[in-house]
Amino acid sequence: MDRLPLPLEGITVVAVEQAVAAPFATRQLADLGARVIKVERTDGGDFARGYDTAARGLASHFVWCNRGKESIALDLKDPRGLEVLRRLVSDADVFVQNLAHGAAARLGLDAATLCAAHPRLVAVDISGYGASGPYAGRRAYDMLVQCEAGLVSVTGTPEQPVKAGIPAADIAAAMYAFSGVLAALVRRGTTGRGGPVEVSMLEALAEWLGHPLHHTLHGGTPPERTGLAHAVIAPYDAYPTADGGRVLLSVQNDREWRRLAEGVLGRPELGSDPGFATNAARVANRARTDELVGKALGALGADEALARLEAAGIACARLRDLSELAEHPQLAARERWREVGSPVGPLRALLPPITLPGGDEARMGDVPALGQHTEALLRAVGMTDAESAALRRDGVVA
Repeated sequence: MDRLPLPLEGITVVAVEQAVAAPFATRQLADLGARVIKVERTDGGDFARGYDTAARGLASHFVWCNRGKESIALDLKDPRGLEVLRRLVSDADVFVQNLAHGAAARLGLDAATLCAAHPRLVAVDISGYGASGPYAGRRAYDMLVQCEAGLVSVTGTPEQPVKAGIPAADIAAAMYAFSGVLAALVRRGTTGRGGPVEVSMLEALAEWLGHPLHHTLHGGTPPERTGLAHAVIAPYDAYPTADGGRVLLSVQNDREWRRLAEGVLGRPELGSDPGFATNAARVANRARTDELVGKALGALGADEALARLEAAGIACARLRDLSELAEHPQLAARERWREVGSPVGPLRALLPPITLPGGDEARMGDVPALGQHTEALLRAVGMTDAESAALRRDGVVA
């Protein structure tokens, strides 16, 4: 059987994007075969390029979110730079932007304006709080939105709320923008028309807060912050081991508790003890439950603890740091690592989690240098050598 092509081959995306939310969304499109043209500022480009230098001199955020794209550097405040962008959009299937509130509309690049001019275009506006409402004009950095959406209120310990260690609001918005583009392209396939797609970081993350939100709406009280423990299940936590590791386990029902008591704790009588026999009893007696489990696992090395838990049929995991994730045996066994090109040479990167068996592997293209494809794209939109030279001379392109 012939292999299937990547599903977005032949789709062209133009993105005026920065930071994480829009770049991560368009990187998903690039991985699935779309041609993504990234429009950057001439004075340094996407500001995520300057976040750090951890990736052999490149910014880790930028490397993560921007592989497989072509970079053109344009001054959109100059009418000639804006004209180049308009020519690119006229041949595109998808346009994505996450400029500051009102900036796209002032340039005529908001979704409604572009879709009116190009009926087949799918145009995506990603914002912090949405196009209307009292928060529409507020700056919306990831941590701020995590706070506004209530994520911070349910993350951390009873004493200290904390933000998520990843840009959860950006990622949530990116993935809804990604799925919104796919849905709009499917609709275009049946109707012939594209249309606007709107995604806000607040609304995306609020959807992800579904469980604690519904717990609060319908149960009357918000769930407590419990660190690595579970608010309503015990034992469900991380426990130190004799070799300095930490092992997490989760007992989901009373049968599993009996197996844990016999096979790991060496205390089979605890399986029927009224103080521990039911989850309700263990939650009410959480301190003593954790003490019993902690004592048993604290006498074992992490490998032995995990082996005993597995043998008893108890869900468990090792608390790993990111260096250990990079060497995770499961990722290695499933051959999930690849190398992508970049201005500083090959860099390790994970295959995207969407796998399409029977088709081509995800297209993991190079991380572009700022303006790397400017000349080729100017030629592609019909600029003569003289016109391109004038744009370079005047700083309209870089």
